[in-house]
Amino acid sequence: MALFSDDDRPRPKPVHEIGQDLSMLSLAEIDLRVAALQAEIERLARAREKKAISRDAADAFFRKND
Repeated sequence: MALFSDDDRPRPKPVHEIGQDLSMLSLAEIDLRVAALQAEIERLARAREKKAISRDAADAFFRKND
């Protein structure tokens, strides 16, 4: 039996929470959050591109066989 379930493990604090109050952050902290969010946007764009390529290939396959 496992000592810890997934629910028992501490969750990492997100670098940024959408809509969070930014008034208490320093310029350096804002810069770190901007960099983290830009990296996440790039990751999402890559994932979207891969999914679009897969979907387009499937669409082409099924159109070909109609």
